[in-house]
Amino acid sequence: EYDIFAADKNIEVAPGVFFPAWTYNGRVPGPTIRCTEGDRIRINFLNASSMPHSIHFHGFHTAAMDGVEPIDIGERFTYEFDAEPFGLHLYHCHVMPLKRHIHKGLYGGFIVDPKQGRPPAREMFMLMNGFDTNFDSGNEVYAVNTVGFHFQRHPIPIKVNELVRVYLVNILEFDLINSFHLHANFFDVYRTGTRLETSEYTDTLIMGQGERAILEFTYKYPGRYMFHAHVSEFAELGWMGFFEVTE
Repeated sequence: EYDIFAADKNIEVAPGVFFPAWTYNGRVPGPTIRCTEGDRIRINFLNASSMPHSIHFHGFHTAAMDGVEPIDIGERFTYEFDAEPFGLHLYHCHVMPLKRHIHKGLYGGFIVDPKQGRPPAREMFMLMNGFDTNFDSGNEVYAVNTVGFHFQRHPIPIKVNELVRVYLVNILEFDLINSFHLHANFFDVYRTGTRLETSEYTDTLIMGQGERAILEFTYKYPGRYMFHAHVSEFAELGWMGFFEVTE
């Protein structure tokens, strides 16, 4: 059971760059919901923002729980359903105009684990997003998990031969595709995470909006290794970072 509220909030999307976001629980992305396949999920939603919003979940549920009906300012609604299928999903506002409600920050991750679980790993959630800071329907900042260049300034520490599992979601608005490229390595791809068998072994993954994938990899050698969008503009405007690999 989760309590989620929508609220307006200024957030810092790059050093000194603030954006008037619409948020779930005061953050972008919203809280990651995690459960096991078959669990009953209950989301108590309060719209504490300045305009109607909703929560639409990817996955299986009844029409009444689909989140396409706006919840008015100050109103509450409870979404309730059984979590299926297992895999990596997302949730987001589904009020028109969609491009504005999604771009402004109303989205988050929804992980449904298989009943048998997955092999132990160092896990991390990465949501690829961007921000139109001058409201010209084009992004000026690109990132994973909202803050441009954050993982360049603060590399992610991992160990040699440690299995790393990245839950990767693309929710970028105003651009047709996004991508993930890993330096000096390849990764196994589990598209949408709904199969336990890998579908690709590659170092670059292209994704449209709403696409998800689970990536698994290990590093053989210590060092600092870059990861970024293999769209040069996105990388130069914030979507890049480093893994710091140590013995």
